[in-house]
Order: sequence, then structure tokens, then C-alpha cells
Amino acid sequence: MTATTATPPVPRVHTSLRSAWVPLAALCLAFFVEMVDNTLLTIALPTIGRDLGSGTTALQWVTGAYSLTFGGLLLTAGSLADRLGRRRVLLAGLALFGSLSLAVVAVTSVGELIGLRAALGIAAAAMAPITNSLVFRLFDEQALRMRAMTVMIVVGMSGFVLGPLLGGTALAHVRWEWLLLANGPIALLAWLGVRRGVPADRPDDLTRDRLDLPGAGLSIATIGLACWSLTSGVEFGWLSAATIASVVAAVAALCLFVRRERRTAFPMLDLGLLSHRTVRGAAVAQVGTAIAMAGVMFGLILLFQYAYGWSPVRAGLANLPLIVTMVLATPLSEGLAARFGHRVACLVGAVLLAGALAGLSWGVVHGYPAIAASLVVLTIGLRTVMTICAVALVEAMPHNRTSIGAALNDTAQEIGSSLGIAVVGSLVAVLVTTTLPVGAWSAELVASFVHGERITYAVLSAVVGVVAVWGALSLTDSRSVDEHALELEQA
Repeated sequence: MTATTATPPVPRVHTSLRSAWVPLAALCLAFFVEMVDNTLLTIALPTIGRDLGSGTTALQWVTGAYSLTFGGLLLTAGSLADRLGRRRVLLAGLALFGSLSLAVVAVTSVGELIGLRAALGIAAAAMAPITNSLVFRLFDEQALRMRAMTVMIVVGMSGFVLGPLLGGTALAHVRWEWLLLANGPIALLAWLGVRRGVPADRPDDLTRDRLDLPGAGLSIATIGLACWSLTSGVEFGWLSAATIASVVAAVAALCLFVRRERRTAFPMLDLGLLSHRTVRGAAVAQVGTAIAMAGVMFGLILLFQYAYGWSPVRAGLANLPLIVTMVLATPLSEGLAARFGHRVACLVGAVLLAGALAGLSWGVVHGYPAIAASLVVLTIGLRTVMTICAVALVEAMPHNRTSIGAALNDTAQEIGSSLGIAVVGSLVAVLVTTTLPVGAWSAELVASFVHGERITYAVLSAVVGVVAVWGALSLTDSRSVDEHALELEQA
């Protein structure tokens, strides 16, 4: 009689990061490819414009179309995942993302590329919140969840920061289409890892509520119009007809969404959750971190490449302090949370964010070493606030609403990113010029631009300080938010 060895079942929870390396690596890879795709094509826009014969406005939509569909569909994707299964939706998103990335070989016009980028944003929305939600289900221990979230954030932010550097380096050797084609094999590896290492959701972990289709449509309209309003304000002016119409439409969609969610028996987003301090505070603080991150990234790219005249590769390398510090700051951030609790740790992080932005206001005049030092302080603040708030927000949700919690976290960051870019773009337009000329700049223009960035970072310091501190004050002194989850489940 021949004995057969059955394949051991995938464990539902792990007792160490090492034992969970397959699913954790797969989830990190999925998060990385989604984040790097946010910025990868930015560096290639001039090349794309020449190849496809497109103007500046069309090129802006190459990146804008991705952001709009991604941000608008996050809550809907999280809601679907809590009903259909998180692993199932993530696998579908990865398959769609990888397949669409390969479709770039058929693109012959900028309109087709914009459509492809919008479709990629939809696929990415099915990936981002679910990867964070699934990380929590790999572990029971709070400390392991915090460390796993640390790994996720480091990998994700590395992708966001490395996008321009990787894109600029690749363009020196291959055509721009390869920047998207490379996503296909990465998505495939992530799909295999999730399929092999992440267990399927149990029925008890999902909600049986019907999908709120009208609420989903209104949430997409609200977030999409809000992000478009910020983009339109920078491009056409805050008092232009297009911007005012978009703002009015966004407010109207928001009012209808709130009315719908309050009246329906099965809301997509239970607005009662936002009345709890932990959920509300974590989301607000995440808006502050995203304003800081996007404002700094956007502002420094302009400074390095235009005012300093650096190459795309050198400008990308200048952001490496962000990645290095993101890794090295782990013991400090975890130590703050473990010793003082979420509220105090986030307050420390918020003060570091505001202080770093004030340092950049001084540093842009005093050269790159001063900028690099400010980036180190900024990253410690980002690392502390982002990780603690992500953990607090998701764990404060009922067990069958973790995906919508992660989606709320990501939506807050997407809104914050749009706000950060809008602040920088608007202030540069007002203080310097509405159109940044290409080629070598005159000494007068460089001086004017640096002066404008000084004021911009001073404004960002005040805005981020207020928003992040406000959010941090709503957190609790507890080192664990399990009591909040229980409170929400009983509500």
C-alpha cells in the first residue's frame, strides 16, 4: 500500500514574519506594482508626447486618468471585497492589471493610452485596500501586524519614490512601452503568491449585506469630482467655470451620498463608523501625511529638474533618503507606539512632519544637504503616523468590514495627495509663473522659483501640522485598538 502525502493546508494565521514570507511577499509585490505605477510614467511624458504627437493637456491626463479612477473606486472595491471575498477580488484585480499592462503594445494614440491608464486605475483600486486588509488576517498578534504593516508601507512608498528613478533609468535603454510591459510579469508573480499563500475568506469573515449600487455610484462621483476639482483649479484657475461647476457637482454628489447612506438598510459605508474617534482621527491624520508626501515629491521634482537642472536619474536618486530612513526608522516608530500609545506617538510624528516641512522651507535656499536632512525628519514622521493610523483604522473596524476600512485609509491618502499637489501647483502658479519654461532657466527665474518654494513649504508646514495634530488628538492612549473593534461590532 502506497502512502500519499497531502499538501498541507495554508495556515490562516502565522506566528512570525518568516513563516508568512510567501503571502507577505506576494501582498507586498502587489502593493509595490500598484504604487510604482502611480509615478512610473511621469518621467516618460515628454517621450510619450513626441512618439504619440500629443499636447501638454493630453499628457496630463495620462497620469490624471489613472488617479481619478483609482481614487474614485477605492471605497467601492473595498465594499465588494467584504462581500465577495478579499482574496478573490485581489486575484481578479491582479489578473486584470497584468493583462492590461501588456495591452500597451497595441496603443497607437494618446487617447488610447489615456483609456488604458484609466482601466489600470480601476484594476489598481481592486488591489490597494485589499492588500492591507489581508495583511491583518495573516497574524493575530498586534506586534506582528504592526511589523507587517511596516513592511507593506516601506515597500509601497519605495515604489512610489523609485518610480521616476526606475523610469528614467529604463528610458536610457528601452522604449517607454516597456515601463508598462514590466508590470505584467510582476503582477503574475504576485498572483501566484496570493493564490498559493493566502487562504480563502471564510463565510463568517464576510458580510452578507447587499451591495449598495447607488451608494457606490455616488461615492465614485463624489471622490472623482473632488479630485478633478483640485486638478482643474491648478490648470484652469480656481474661479474658472469648469472648476466652479466641478466643485458644485462634487458637493451635490456628496450630499446625495450622505442622504443615501443614512436611509438605506445596507449602506456601502456605514457613516456611524466615522463618529468613532479612532476611525475619524486615523483617516484625518492620513490626509495630513499624504498632503506632506505628495507636496514634497511634486515640489522637489520641479526644484531638482527645473531650477537645479538635474537629470531625471539624479533627481530620482536625490529621494533615496526617504527610502533608507523608512527602513531604519522602524524601531523608533514601533518604540513610540509601544511606550506611549497611539495618540502621543502620532502627535510626535505630526510635529516631525510640520518641522520637516519648515526645514525644507529653509533648506531649498541652502542646498541639497539641508534638503536631505529635512527629508530624513519628514520620513520618520511619515513612517510613524502612516503605520499607526493604518493599523488603528483597520483594527477599529468590525471584522467583516476590514476591506472598507483599508479602502477608507487609502481614500484619505488619495484625497490628501490631490490636495498636496493642488497646494504646490497653485502656489507656484501664483508666486512664480503659470507656465514653467523648458530648457535652461535664467538666474532671475531660478531665484523666483526658490522663493516660491520657500513660501510653499512654509504653508504646507502649517496645513499639515494642523491636520495631522487634529487627527492624532482623536486617537486613544491605548497601545491596542481591540476595544474599538468590539465597540464598533456592538454598535
